[in-house]
Amino acid sequence: MYRSYLFVPGDRPERFDKAVASGADVVILDLEDAVLPEGKAGARKAVAEWLDGGGRAALRINAAGTPWHQDDLALAGHANVMVVMVPKAEDAATLAQIGAALPAGRALVPLIETAEGLLEARAIAKVANVLQLAFGSVDYQNDVGIGDDATAFDFARCQIAVASAAARIAPPVDGVTLSLDDPQQLATEVRNARRLGFGGKLCIHPRQVAGVHEGLAPDAAEQEHARAIVAAAEAAGVGAVQLDGRMIDRPVVERARRLIAAVTEG
Repeated sequence: MYRSYLFVPGDRPERFDKAVASGADVVILDLEDAVLPEGKAGARKAVAEWLDGGGRAALRINAAGTPWHQDDLALAGHANVMVVMVPKAEDAATLAQIGAALPAGRALVPLIETAEGLLEARAIAKVANVLQLAFGSVDYQNDVGIGDDATAFDFARCQIAVASAAARIAPPVDGVTLSLDDPQQLATEVRNARRLGFGGKLCIHPRQVAGVHEGLAPDAAEQEHARAIVAAAEAAGVGAVQLDGRMIDRPVVERARRLIAAVTEG
């Protein structure tokens, strides 16, 4: 699972190495929304040259049915493409066809960014090689016609998180924070996404990466509480114990162990 995905326009090769140096878990070289139609071929060429030179990154291709999809898909088979991000994911069969056209085991991250995509999220999450679902919140907002109230997105986030859990894939990736100069807004959005079961976030600027990592990590109090839960359970050696006046049973202990493991792995 990856925590941070940093978008870089595919037609800005001078930014590729800088993005890799940002500390983001994954850099996404974007051939879709960030590139105008007349610049698609040039962007594809720039990305191919960078990959040929040893660069490694994810690639956001153009959607199936667009004039650029097949050429993008061919590039997505490059050995140095780590992950293929698929926009406007709405149909599991189409996503499976995309996966079948790629090298065996190539990870897919479908973007859920329409009402139809949200309704099909459970099936999409179960397609082979899907690593994580990602929430394309800006396009979703336009498609559904909802306002800017942060809570308006929570229904979609919950559905995406549940679909991911049901498919037993990694927790999903939240949409972008458009404000580049408001770290508090970023922190609030990351905290809310984590509360709803998300494990990552899309970034549009390198300076968002550190805030995303910090917001997704359990704080010191959470870590201490998780260790106390595990210690109490192991000391009791029974199915359920009390800690600070609350009943602690197996699901609570398992969640605490997962939190400790995530901190250790991170």
